[in-house]
Amino acid sequence: MSALAHFIEAEGVATTGISLVRDHTERMAPPRFLWVPFELGRPFGAPDAPAFQTRVMRAALALLERDDGPPVLEDFPDDAPAAEMSEAPEGWTCPIAFAPPAAAEKPDLLAEIEREIAQLAPWRALAAEKHGRSALGAARMEMAAVPRFLHDLLAGDGAAANPVEDLSLGQAFRGAVEDLKTFYMEAATAKPEPAPSEAVADWFWGETAAGRLVLALHPVCLKAADAGVRRVAAGQLVPRRQQHRLSGTAS
Repeated sequence: MSALAHFIEAEGVATTGISLVRDHTERMAPPRFLWVPFELGRPFGAPDAPAFQTRVMRAALALLERDDGPPVLEDFPDDAPAAEMSEAPEGWTCPIAFAPPAAAEKPDLLAEIEREIAQLAPWRALAAEKHGRSALGAARMEMAAVPRFLHDLLAGDGAAANPVEDLSLGQAFRGAVEDLKTFYMEAATAKPEPAPSEAVADWFWGETAAGRLVLALHPVCLKAADAGVRRVAAGQLVPRRQQHRLSGTAS
C-alpha cells in the first residue's frame, strides 16, 4: 500500500493509510500514514469495537488536513481495547500443558523449545487442516531449524550464520521469529472453542520457552553488529502490549 500511495499521489489524488509495521513504512516513506500499535491483521484494533475503530479511521483521515510533509508518519497513541469473548466464560487454555523443565542449575532453553514444538506439532497440523491454510513460511527454513538459528543469535550476541541465502541476516531473523510465533499460535487455536487473541499472546509471551527466547533476544540484538538485526530488535520483535515482560528475561 505504501508503494501504491506514491503512484496514486502522482496522479493528483491525496492518500492516507494505516501502518502495522513502522519500520517498513519509514523506509517506503508514503505521503501520509498512521502507525498503529496493534497486532498484525488488525489495523483498526479489536473486533466489535466500533467506537474505537472510528477513532482510528478519523485519525488516519485527519492526516489529509496536515499542511506539513509529505511524508507524514503519525503515531496512534493508544493500544487496542481487549476483545470481549463472552462465548468462552471459563477462559481460554492452551491445548497442551507443558511439563516443567527438568531440574538443573540452568535449564537448556533450546531443548525446552524443541520439546514444546514436538508437543504442539499435532495440534498445529490439526489447525492447518481445520483452516485449510497456514501462515508459516516467512523464514524459508524448516521449523526444526528456526529455534536453533534464534538460539545461535542469542549465544552469538546477535551474530549467527545466515541459513537462508536469499535473505539478509535481519530478514532471516524477523522471519524466524514470525514463524516461531505462528507455529505456537496456530497450534494453540486448534481447539474448537473461541481463542481470544490477547489470551493466546499472553500465553506465548508469558508461559512458553519460545517466548522467553524471543524476549531474551531483544537486549542482545539491540547491540548486534548487523544493522538489520538491530532494526528488527528495535521495532519488530516484541509487541508493545508485551514489552512489560522485557525485564528479567532468562537465556
